[in-house]
Amino acid sequence: MDQAHSPRRFYARAEVAPKDGGFRVMLDDRPLKTAAGREFILPSRALAERCAEEWAAQGEQLDTSTMPITKLGFVAVDLVQDDRAARADFVASFSETDLCCYRASGPAELVARQDQTWNPLMEWGNEEFGVAFPIVQGVIAAPEAAALRSNLRALALTEDDYKLTALAQCAGLSGSCLIAFAVLRGRLAAREAFEAAALDELWSIEHWGEDEVARARLTQLENDFAAVCAFLVALDVG
Repeated sequence: MDQAHSPRRFYARAEVAPKDGGFRVMLDDRPLKTAAGREFILPSRALAERCAEEWAAQGEQLDTSTMPITKLGFVAVDLVQDDRAARADFVASFSETDLCCYRASGPAELVARQDQTWNPLMEWGNEEFGVAFPIVQGVIAAPEAAALRSNLRALALTEDDYKLTALAQCAGLSGSCLIAFAVLRGRLAAREAFEAAALDELWSIEHWGEDEVARARLTQLENDFAAVCAFLVALDVG
């Protein structure tokens, strides 16, 4: 956010208080609300505390880019509960374009790196979802797999609003429903998910170097994966 146009901090304290079986963030004596005006009530104390920590750490002006846990929570409270089907469709759409399915034809070192990193994920996904993910090379389109897409959509809809939020976020970050579900189910940690999602770019940097733009993009991607995993951990702590 442009700090010159960001709102000034309007509270002294950020705390957590129980409410309706969940936990809300209090800014002084006022409950935090989402952009849609909903009260920001979260299902676990640990998650509410992570959000409160982000608000407490703000300076004189608010910087939403430093509040990734809060932003995920806002999406869960405002968007996902209003349109769960769209989020599940978004996740399932990657069954046709999953990053892990599209392989390079060369160089040999890159092919080997893709096989080493993505093949175990595909084997896990094939067993987990009961439908095989296709492997294709280059820009050739993967064959349509209606059963796979249907399975993934149904599985996404079994998750609560908060886990569906994290799942959709991971799918968007990685371009992969495989990586997204692997993060959600604890198959991949944040660093592992980042390395799987950025494999091609990381390999290129190793061989040909990097520039500031590429490094900034990768740093942001790694931070985004870390935020999603922190969100999930806090959600499950209770």
